[in-house]
Amino acid sequence: MSVAILIPARYRSARFPGKPLARITQPDGTHRTLLQSTWEAACAVPGGHPVHVLTDDTRIAEAATGFGAAVILTAPECRNGTERCAEAAAALEAEIIVNLQGDAPLTPPWFVADLIAALRAAPPDIAMATPVLRCDPATHAHLIEDRRHGRVGATTAVFDAQGNALYFSKELLPWHDPARPLGATPVWHHVGVYAYRRAALAAYAALPEGRLELLEGLEQLRFLEHGHKVLCVPVEARGRVFWEVNHPEDVPRIEAALRTMA
Repeated sequence: MSVAILIPARYRSARFPGKPLARITQPDGTHRTLLQSTWEAACAVPGGHPVHVLTDDTRIAEAATGFGAAVILTAPECRNGTERCAEAAAALEAEIIVNLQGDAPLTPPWFVADLIAALRAAPPDIAMATPVLRCDPATHAHLIEDRRHGRVGATTAVFDAQGNALYFSKELLPWHDPARPLGATPVWHHVGVYAYRRAALAAYAALPEGRLELLEGLEQLRFLEHGHKVLCVPVEARGRVFWEVNHPEDVPRIEAALRTMA
């Protein structure tokens, strides 16, 4: 099955306006935008898959072409990255569409490779797949700290014994008794990457927004609310730090993680 990797990027963001063009200091002291760093992560995925930046904003389009990315302009009416991918996919021939969100420069290439392999091997009734990473104590502490300070961003996933998603939330799920060791209650950090079957992605765009999707602000819940299966694919960090940029306060976290990788 052929694959295309798409990076939806929008300039307007309530929590972090202009986020794709935020500058990230590299370990050598140079700077790259968050968008370029994410594009480089996508290009590092094995397989030589084509990579496109999707946007409706000329500032993002110009920045992307400036560092060599292919750009597909999409309609401003797209309400989320999945709808943006659905529009762009109509002009592509790929059978699997990967949505690598433009705020995830720390996404290791094997996360995406494992995701693609899992969807290829999954039964046809699996509409899409997404990676999940078991929280270590440091990540769990970050999640708790963000919620304590009213910062909403990172998402947790709950799934059944076969890996089928039961729910995604910006709350910390499942609830964990602080008197028990963290390992006793698995908390899975949802990694913001999706792999869709072409037909499922086309169907998504025609579905009405779901009640839970709107409450949580999580586009993947539309699949669950309309009865489509979503496969959660456990991935391994292999010693790497993973975090996404949801707020300006996350930029120093990303820069510190990059220094550990240098």
